[in-house]
Amino acid sequence: MENFRIRKAKFLNQNSLFGLIRRKFSSRQGSKSLFNSICQFQTHAAQQVGDERSDFGLEHAIDKGALGRMLEIMDRDDLKRLLGPFPIRCPLDAVLLETADCGSYARETIEYAVEADERVKSFLLVPKHINRIIPTIFAHHQHASQFHLGKSEVVGLKGDADQAYASELAGRGYVVIAPDALAFEERNWTSPSGYAEYYELATRLVQGRTLLAKCLHDVSVALDYLVARPEVDPLRIGFIGHSYGGKMAIWAPALDNRIRASVSNCGCVSYKQSLVRDIGVQMEFCLPGVLQIGDVEDIVRLVSPRALLLQATSEDVWSRGAAVIFENAESAFPKGKLKLRCWPGGHVFTQEMREAAYRFLDEHLQRGNKPNGM
Repeated sequence: MENFRIRKAKFLNQNSLFGLIRRKFSSRQGSKSLFNSICQFQTHAAQQVGDERSDFGLEHAIDKGALGRMLEIMDRDDLKRLLGPFPIRCPLDAVLLETADCGSYARETIEYAVEADERVKSFLLVPKHINRIIPTIFAHHQHASQFHLGKSEVVGLKGDADQAYASELAGRGYVVIAPDALAFEERNWTSPSGYAEYYELATRLVQGRTLLAKCLHDVSVALDYLVARPEVDPLRIGFIGHSYGGKMAIWAPALDNRIRASVSNCGCVSYKQSLVRDIGVQMEFCLPGVLQIGDVEDIVRLVSPRALLLQATSEDVWSRGAAVIFENAESAFPKGKLKLRCWPGGHVFTQEMREAAYRFLDEHLQRGNKPNGM
């Protein structure tokens, strides 16, 4: 009789559980609320059949880790379908155009092919006196509707000095690559206007393609170049960005698992939070139908088990909802691999914030701190 009661409870638990999963998935509610609902249901079912935990048996308990993995709303295949076709890879055919002495590092101007008919110029910052392979960083520039700026700002040649994180990281001993994103600086063929950004989006959408797939492709090609460099340790690649770059610091490691640690500064606003006029959806991140599948927290979850630091500020609209994103994604990560730092202020990347970002990258990329299991 006792065995029958246990089998009956297990049967009711499983069948009600499947019904709950179907109902929740059909409405696309958050995975965390579903996780909590099922755990609550498990307790309720045990109580209804009159079993105490010891009698009900731990073998009938739901594996919360497996359940969390099962209930991820968006997986990488879903994401790739949303992004649409990626450009076709081609040989890099990289060339060195010039080198400048910057004290503790050299700034190379390089050029390589991202597609068969498109070449991109980039800065590569290489520390001097290298006698072993060292970690490397992709430094992505901001947006700010300043289409005349891009790679030159993050290396400190133009623009805001607080955006010169590429040069600061090179001074800390990293090889740093800093290309222009499509429609910025040397890739803005409508300078000084931003019409190129609109054109690059619209002409792809009508062909069933997305601008984001192109941008992510270009990032991966830059990583192809980096791992071919003799100075670079291919197992210690990082990413950093502010604003537009902060958003890419989430999306790029979600698609390219060569990125072991990433810092997103003031770029972790969700799609739902963006559906208001004081924010809006940036053109590069226009993905038709994305909210039918998931949101930014689901992209964050895809970064796991690698390390990600989200930095947000109290008065920044593009940090709106950062705490919710963190809360919904944290369970997907090994302990300590996803972190959130909240700072006072607006849409900024202050020296104190940059130092916190650099310490996070040092922790996960410097020798002796390689990610476990990577």
